[in-house]
Amino acid sequence: MKYLCQVWFDGTVLSAMSQDEKNKLDRDSRAYDRDLAESGHMIVAQALQSPQSSVTVRVRGGEMSVTDGPFIETKEALGGFILIDAKDLNDAIRVAAGIPLAKLGAIEVRPIHEFG
Repeated sequence: MKYLCQVWFDGTVLSAMSQDEKNKLDRDSRAYDRDLAESGHMIVAQALQSPQSSVTVRVRGGEMSVTDGPFIETKEALGGFILIDAKDLNDAIRVAAGIPLAKLGAIEVRPIHEFG
């Protein structure tokens, strides 16, 4: 079964980290991605640019509106995702717990809906 592990964290926490701490987090994240690939769990993982680089698109009554930046009411923002293949929810939770950013933010684990 496929699960999306959404990586949520407060960007100010990363901003407050020293360059050495950021480099270690990057190394740990890449190493964990390699471990997931070797174990057969990894489908794809991507980091996202800052929320300030985003736009929000809405369509209401057939009219499209585009707003600069995210529309969020929280300090945490989606910072990346890892799409994994896991035996079940417990296996997906175990994988998510190993994501290095789980120590700084939250990992939302959501099953992928299979159509057809």
